[in-house]
Parts: sequence; structure tokens; C-alpha cells
Amino acid sequence: MSGRGKNFLDVCGAAPRVQNTWAPLVVSKQEINLEVERLIDAAKPDNGRRASMVVHPEADKQSKGFAPGIDVTIHVLKPGERTRNLRKNSNMVEICVAGSGTASVGGKVTKAEKWDVWNTPSMRVHNYYNDGKEPWVWLTYSNAPLLEKLEVHYVEEFDGATPPSDMDTKQTTRDPGKIARARDLALKTKISEDGAHLLGYEWLIDIDTVESKSLHWPWNKVSSYFPDITEIGKEYNGRRLFVLYNPVTERRIGTTPSFFASLSCSLPNSNNIAHRHSSSSINYYLRGGGHSMVDGQRLDWQAGDLMLSAPGWAMHSHHIGDSQVSTLTIQDHPFQIAVESLIWQERIEEPILALGNQVGFESNRASVGTR
Repeated sequence: MSGRGKNFLDVCGAAPRVQNTWAPLVVSKQEINLEVERLIDAAKPDNGRRASMVVHPEADKQSKGFAPGIDVTIHVLKPGERTRNLRKNSNMVEICVAGSGTASVGGKVTKAEKWDVWNTPSMRVHNYYNDGKEPWVWLTYSNAPLLEKLEVHYVEEFDGATPPSDMDTKQTTRDPGKIARARDLALKTKISEDGAHLLGYEWLIDIDTVESKSLHWPWNKVSSYFPDITEIGKEYNGRRLFVLYNPVTERRIGTTPSFFASLSCSLPNSNNIAHRHSSSSINYYLRGGGHSMVDGQRLDWQAGDLMLSAPGWAMHSHHIGDSQVSTLTIQDHPFQIAVESLIWQERIEEPILALGNQVGFESNRASVGTR
């Protein structure tokens, strides 16, 4: 028998690879503030982007994430500064943490104040302008590390209204009254009673469009709803938070197709029940303090800290100090639902479920009164 070719790996009887769970990590407010000051003092770069990525020590040189599939970047613009236009196929959640400014995304201009959150969809031309009197500082979270790993992260910076790659192109248009949609002429047929279909090629290149918009969640509006969750009785076993929901994500319950962002208002001296999920979770603490237990390790945190609070599939719980805590949480939950990979264990005595593919968990909200 001839030898095996070089492109084959014998895995007969092989055990699954043990996953490398990244360590939880707290980057302190003091460290972040020092980096912001460094960016303020630095010379303005040609593209106008004063920026610094917050990189986990276990990240590789290629993807540079704070979690395996999520990067976090600190941005600073001094008064009067503006960035060049940018277009890329990663999507972002963004939060203003100091000062104020305007984000122009796909022609929509959002005025961002402290703790406001907005999203930037994929392939929308965007730029930023500090129209205030103080340095504008904001954080972005993107799925760029995943695309970098796949070697398909498309990025272009430019001046003017039209991306350079579109200069000499022309999009094909169709007059619906004269020419049939090619997809309507392609095969679409069911070949089994349980739902297997055949579709022609045109279905791959002409997908029904769901418009992805840049949306804005002002802190003053979101926080005005906090009594809805803070007044639930203390025996409530859910999380006191709101998802910043973007309808384009539909049942995946996200802020972008990659992430959900949530803003919380946790009660003083309260404790969350330990749980775990395959999605990675990053917390930015807006106010208050406390500690978390992550796979048996205690990590203390306070307002202004950034924390990889739940590396994928790490058991974790959060414990609140003597004052209310508000947190921006980012998880790659919608992405994992879309690829049918999101597993979740809400309480240790309950089974592991594939959310979105199996019936999920219930909190006790229906049986809990108000405080």
C-alpha cells in the first residue's frame, strides 16, 4: 500500500482537541486613562485616527482581539479633528465614554454624548468629527478578529464621497416592468416532505435584502427605563439588563449581526447565579464596583474598567458592591446563533442547550413581585 499524501492527517480514534479557554482579564480605568492621555499627546496621524487596540495577551499577531473573535479599540479625537472616510466588511458597536462628537455612518449623522451607544453596519462609509470643546473618547467593538482569521477582512480608507474601488464600476439595474428578476426564473423546488429544497444559482447571488441601519441608543433614554428592572423583587433570578436590540438581527436578538450589547442596572449587594455560554462576554463598567468569579478565579473591578468577564464556556458569576452597577456588555451571541453554535447553561443544575435550536431557559419573573 502506498504512503499517505502530505495533505492528509490520520484522525482515526483521535480524541477532540482540548479547547484553550482564554484567561479572564481586567484592564483598569487607570491604564485606559493613561493610554487616552498618550493618544491626546501624540501627533495626529494622516488618517486622523488616534486609536489604540486593547489586546489580550493570548491573542495572536494576526487577529489582535480582546476575546478570540472580538476586538476593542480606544479612539480619541481632539476638538475640531475629523477622520478620513472608512469602509469595511466588519461591523461595530460603539460607545462614547468621554466628551462628545458626531459619527457619520452611511449618511446618517449621530450626535454621541457620554455613554450613548450606536452601531456601524458592514460596508457603510463612516467617519467621525469632534464638534465639542473637549477630547472625544469612544470605544469600538468589532468582529474584525474573526474576519482576519479567515483572511477576508476588507478595509479601505479614502477622502471624498466615493470609495476608490467603486470609481470605475457600474451596478446592474433592472426595470421590473420590462425584465423579469433572474432569480424568479431559477429553479425552486421541494424534493422531500421534511423540507429539502433545490435552488438555482441565482438564489446565491440575489439574496433578499434586509436594510441594516446605524441605530442610536442614547444613555438618557435607556437609563430612564431602569426602574422597569430595578423594581423587580430581590428573589428575581434573571439579569437586570436591557438588550440594545436592532430589528435587522431578528430572532438572533442582537445589536449587530455579530454582537448583542446590553446596558444593566444591578442592585447593590446582589449576586448573580453562576452560568456559562460559548459566546465570549466583555464588560465595560460605567458605574459602581464589585467582583466576579470566573472558573474559580476572583477578579475585582470598578467603574471605568474593561474586563473579559466570560471567556467562552467559562463558568462565571458577578457580585455587586454597595452601590448600583451599570455595565455595557458585549457578546458574540447573535453570530453563534446564526452558525448554530451557541450553547448555554443558565444554571448548573439545568442541561446544556443550543439556544435558537432548542427551547431556551425561563427566569422566575412571572412569579416574582416588585420590591
